[in-house]
Amino acid sequence: MQRILTAKEMRDADAFTIDKLGIPEEELVNRAGEAVAVEILKRKKGGRVLICCGKGKNGEDGKIIAKTLYPHHGFRVNVFDIDDDLSIFDNEYDIIVDSLLGTGLNREVSGKYRDVIEKINQSGCYVVACDISSGLNADTGLPMGIAVKANLTVAVQEFKTGHFLNDGLDYSGEVVSTDIGISIWGDNYAYRMTGVMVKEFFPKRIRNTNKGHYGRVCIIGGSKPYPGAPLLSESGYAALKAGTGYAKLAVPNSMYSIYAGLRPECTMYTLPDNGESILFSEDAIAPLLNNTAIAIGMGMGVSEEVYNTIVYLLKNYEGKLIIDADGLNSLAKYGVDVLKNKKCKVLITPHIKEFSRLSGILVEDIKKDSINLAKKFANDYDVVVCLKNAVSIITDGVKVCINTRGTPAMAKGGNGDVLTGIILGIASKQNLFDSATAGSYVLGRAGQWASRELGEYSVTSSDICDQIGKVILRLETTF
Repeated sequence: MQRILTAKEMRDADAFTIDKLGIPEEELVNRAGEAVAVEILKRKKGGRVLICCGKGKNGEDGKIIAKTLYPHHGFRVNVFDIDDDLSIFDNEYDIIVDSLLGTGLNREVSGKYRDVIEKINQSGCYVVACDISSGLNADTGLPMGIAVKANLTVAVQEFKTGHFLNDGLDYSGEVVSTDIGISIWGDNYAYRMTGVMVKEFFPKRIRNTNKGHYGRVCIIGGSKPYPGAPLLSESGYAALKAGTGYAKLAVPNSMYSIYAGLRPECTMYTLPDNGESILFSEDAIAPLLNNTAIAIGMGMGVSEEVYNTIVYLLKNYEGKLIIDADGLNSLAKYGVDVLKNKKCKVLITPHIKEFSRLSGILVEDIKKDSINLAKKFANDYDVVVCLKNAVSIITDGVKVCINTRGTPAMAKGGNGDVLTGIILGIASKQNLFDSATAGSYVLGRAGQWASRELGEYSVTSSDICDQIGKVILRLETTF
């Protein structure tokens, strides 16, 4: 498990280590600076280095970095203090180290600091950020007016949420953490999964087994305006790839011929419709209640019929229910409070705009406090929330997992449907929180591997499905 802390959580750990354990602050500063220097030495054999130091501990870290790098052959080190003249940037450098501002920044960057950050970003150098890119909010990952764009960020002791959320990934570059002996206690921090952790959800199967041992899942979706036939089929296929024994597609009766045969591994079930979208029918939905896990919402359109179908499932189904896409939009339109009256376990998988509709909170406000808002919704409605974005937040109201695996190649229609399928496949044997964390990891890794083969522009949901088995096979060897 790799912890991801807020700025306050990190400050509290700092204070405990200094005040209660008696480790001098100066010693921690020395360790931090030396640790950042070590990461630079791992990647660079030499070069002209400019270390930009602000005031406070971050600036002190920078001076230790300079002291550590200086004796190494091939490095020529200059130090810029925030009070120095900007003319030093007229010289040519290969590496710039950003030790200007730390995790405590709580207002927009201005004055000399803004000028220096502009110089760093215009330099074309390899930029290393000490702990966090100066100007980047350590909690939200949003730039405070301006922020350093780093190639490498060396997180001191622990990752911070701002390294990954919102713009954090783009401003942080490669992010590594380095242990300097700050005491971290408890298990109530956000974290991200590793391949070794996800491997636990795919145990070796016994030989004397059959498909009935691995559960059955159902995907309810589709409509004439939003046929998405291949996408629904990919969901079922992804569920099978992730390990379920049976995958069924439940689609409008008038669209059966469109869906049939696209993925012959999936069985079909038809629902009454009006020629365009499903009509709620208790008699039609009741036979589906024997499935281990059900997903509903993809490509269904927003309607009271979809809403009534969800309400019926909430009141009568005793398995695991995933509500996605138009299922969520129908809840937002006709009443989200029905989530409070249910027999089944529920996972919702909104992207930020869908979450805004559900919660009534503006998108910009969600970005500023996404973890706490997702936790609150999960607690208020007793559901698991998978808040999807470039980096997704999964929470049951107590535990928080941040999935950082993925690639811009996945910014394409259909990949949310593949995620739902993977989660369904895992949910046949696991709870919904674990299924969502493991499923998000597998999807992200599959996207990364597909991108390596095909590039960032050409990856499709089918390409990602094709990588699922490879990812699961190699989980114990992936980070």
